[in-house]
Amino acid sequence: MQTQLLLRTTGRESLASTKIHHHHSSSKNINSTSLKKKMSTITRAQAVAGVAVKPIPTTPIEGQKTGTSGLRKKAKEFSSGNYLANWVQSLFMALPQEELQGSEMVLGGDGRWFNKEASQIILKLAAGNGVKKMYVGQNGYLCTPAASAVIRARKAYGGFIMSASHNPGGPEEDWGIKFNSSAGEPAPEKITDKIYGFTQSVSELQMADIPDVDLSKVGVTKFGDFEVEVVSPTEDYMKLLKEVFDFDLISKLLKRKDFSMQFDAMHAITGAYAKPILVDALGAPASSCVNDTPMEDFNKGHPDPNLTYAEELVKVMFSENAPDFGAASDGDGDRNMILGNNFFVTPSDSVAIIAANAQECIPYFKSGLKGVARSMPTAAALDRVAQKLNVECFETPTGWKYFGNLMDAEKCSVCGEESFGTGSDHIREKDGPWAVLAWLSILAKRNENIPEGGKLVGVKEITEAHWKTYGRNFFSRYDYEGCESDPCNKMVESLREKASKAKKGDKYGAYELDYADDFEYTDPIDGSVASKQGVRFVFTDGSRFIFRCLQA
Repeated sequence: MQTQLLLRTTGRESLASTKIHHHHSSSKNINSTSLKKKMSTITRAQAVAGVAVKPIPTTPIEGQKTGTSGLRKKAKEFSSGNYLANWVQSLFMALPQEELQGSEMVLGGDGRWFNKEASQIILKLAAGNGVKKMYVGQNGYLCTPAASAVIRARKAYGGFIMSASHNPGGPEEDWGIKFNSSAGEPAPEKITDKIYGFTQSVSELQMADIPDVDLSKVGVTKFGDFEVEVVSPTEDYMKLLKEVFDFDLISKLLKRKDFSMQFDAMHAITGAYAKPILVDALGAPASSCVNDTPMEDFNKGHPDPNLTYAEELVKVMFSENAPDFGAASDGDGDRNMILGNNFFVTPSDSVAIIAANAQECIPYFKSGLKGVARSMPTAAALDRVAQKLNVECFETPTGWKYFGNLMDAEKCSVCGEESFGTGSDHIREKDGPWAVLAWLSILAKRNENIPEGGKLVGVKEITEAHWKTYGRNFFSRYDYEGCESDPCNKMVESLREKASKAKKGDKYGAYELDYADDFEYTDPIDGSVASKQGVRFVFTDGSRFIFRCLQA
């Protein structure tokens, strides 16, 4: 049994005690001499792009501390003054100038409010800072996993993803931006720390004097030596998915008259991918996809695929005539929820079941798994699979960059988080559509030899068979959102104190304590240390209580 308490706080108080601390790098203020040297390097590089630059004076804006998930604030804040431009300029200044000049980058996002305007700001700053070419998803669309795929396929230097993930969108809601490296994974802390340093001293925006680019049509637009190529948001991603999965096998399942499914895009970015993948490529009925038109405000909904916010899909899947398979994805397409007929699969079980069936059901894994990984708060179902497969299972802090390090070192094939994130080493982001296709692959394989009209093996049967083989890890998560920071910080400190004083053998009702701590992780690849990642009380029977506190 595992229970997790996750607190999301409001306010601007520092939560340094609950943040990741890497001992090998630190945020530094960039002094004026360093800034001038950086700016002169950028200015000298303008002639390479062949674009006129209009330097715009600016002043630093407080609060632009950047994590590996980028920077997230209210959309009103990002869209005011030079807020976004300051951050983007700081990013360009933080990158090694010899690598930046003449580079190619990717730009896209989840379609939320302000993305259109933000795209034009980013393009002008890219041209003004010496970037030679930008690949932009049509209409500014690129779900997060597709952005990672495009970066890798086009061998780009990196890419901008405009998204606040599963948070609501609109003028009164959230907006965010992050930068992914050439491997397609979120920028490392050594870069995000430098970005923050420059946001504290930036004084000039290197804005190219070019008109807005029409992002509605696929094609190339040139301004001197600067080039913007608008690309299909699905093409590179679809090509990759066809290399990973057996589309013919899945198609046979989706075309069966006795099989039905529903995919809920929650009015978010995967709506732009659902029809091309599920309907056009795999042959599912068009009615299988719902809420599949991306909207800037997600139809005033909260695009988080869980039992609370995906209520519409949950009601359908727990109805008398429910489809055989149901799935939903979030605002930027990197999360997923899996359902069967009157049955819910926890994220912890989902990643374990995918890993257990990957080699048999998904061609990409035909040679077996290199290893698996899960975030610390995720239930240990994956550990049991790893033991049976005789591969290593890594327990990491929450954050996809830790999985990326393992993947780059070829130590991890499949990974997941209890916050509905699942993925593999085909890209360097969690991937909602990938998880949906992984489950459809398992269903297709299990029903391959069952004639139409016969009794199908469903999501419930697959999950229960998994429990019979590996045992069941019960998992429950409780979220408390919009809490004030101070009381939450005090509570977490109190828990830390209790954990530090706890002793092996202490009794908590019927449970006997094995150990209690504040989770710390030493990355086996780069040696970096992440501390204070969650207070754990672990009992002798394997049961756990996990407490984490995050600032929104």
